[in-house]
Amino acid sequence: MSHNRHEHLPGQHIARHRHDQHQMLYVSAGVLAVRTDHGAWVAGARRAVWTPAHTWHEHRVYGHTTVHTLDFPTESAPLSDDRPTVIAVPPLLRELLIASTEPGLTAPELGRLRAVINDRLRRADVTPLQLPRARDARLVHVCRLVLDDLSRPRTVAWLAREAGISERHLGRLFRDEFKSTYPQWRTSARVFQAMIDLTSGATVTETAHRCGWSTTSAFVDVFTRVMGQTPGTYRSRGTDDGPTA
Repeated sequence: MSHNRHEHLPGQHIARHRHDQHQMLYVSAGVLAVRTDHGAWVAGARRAVWTPAHTWHEHRVYGHTTVHTLDFPTESAPLSDDRPTVIAVPPLLRELLIASTEPGLTAPELGRLRAVINDRLRRADVTPLQLPRARDARLVHVCRLVLDDLSRPRTVAWLAREAGISERHLGRLFRDEFKSTYPQWRTSARVFQAMIDLTSGATVTETAHRCGWSTTSAFVDVFTRVMGQTPGTYRSRGTDDGPTA
């Protein structure tokens, strides 16, 4: 089982690849967007991404980023092996993940750390923040229209006209493919982008405008509800918070 710690520069892209073992990817500073055939996820200081073995994926770095990766054998996976998953990272798990990638660990030390990590992962809370990948060509087009400019509040009626289908049909596409409504998906898309913008140095007010909130206070309310911390706190941790263990 390998364990590694890497420093990445803003904007760096790790090309599409896959592993023979399961992988846990944790980011103690900065943000890493993980994209697979299933969709896109954001790994940050409060969330880690679990990628099952043989899953094709690629990464893009936002901000100066410290990445910790741990491999897990396929025969003893502590999490689901059918698709990528985002898990919440509480303080204890955070310190364990960071400590397990320290250089110079002996095999007994690493074994003890990994045993506790496995126990905590089996109890981990799975978090829903992700951007699923559309398959229907009309839904792909609609999602691209929204994501290309999140500052503009696209309505279902406008999107349906652009896609050449009815509002009811568009709503059905969102439910069938994403298991959510259009407003729910758009909220995830805006928070997803906000995490990237905040880590890249944008202010809370700038991020609120870029991601389509009418007021900064509305952005703060939604971001805090989804992420469990205010945008200001997330921004300071994402740009300054490094490994502590």
